[in-house]
Amino acid sequence: MRRFLALVAAVVALSSPTFAQQPATHATLFDHLAGRWVLRGTIDNKQTTHDVDAQFVLNGGYIRLHEVSREKDAKGKPAYEAIVFISLDKKSGEYKVLWLDTTGNGGLSADAIGRATPSGNSLPFLFKTGSGDVFHTTFIYTPTTDSWQWAMDGESGGRLQPFARVTLNKSRQ
Repeated sequence: MRRFLALVAAVVALSSPTFAQQPATHATLFDHLAGRWVLRGTIDNKQTTHDVDAQFVLNGGYIRLHEVSREKDAKGKPAYEAIVFISLDKKSGEYKVLWLDTTGNGGLSADAIGRATPSGNSLPFLFKTGSGDVFHTTFIYTPTTDSWQWAMDGESGGRLQPFARVTLNKSRQ
């Protein structure tokens, strides 16, 4: 009888909400994205430096990026700031991203949501704009340097227009 009660207690404990909320197993690319980064490169033909903090949130189901430019606006605030949530749909293998930033403070729209099917160490996100154009944001992980490249391109009429080329390296802070 004691063994039976112990077995019942174990089953109840394992099925409790506390146990069920343990962090999910993360995709390999997620593991390499978590951490503190310094982003350097060109965005919209301007040299820039941003700090990026990437961490798992909401029981490990998402990785949240908080990106803040070191450049300041006329009021002394960061010239750019973004909060980005990336998740993996385990059924389809597709990554999804919600990109909220200070350039789009007009409200949430479909332009802020992107999708990517991973290809090796690359996540080629596509954002469809309200005008029917596409914006490409590709994350490329380089294992030998433990760094990321982000390439961002606008597409209109089937032609790509480079927008940003940046590199993320681990922060030494």
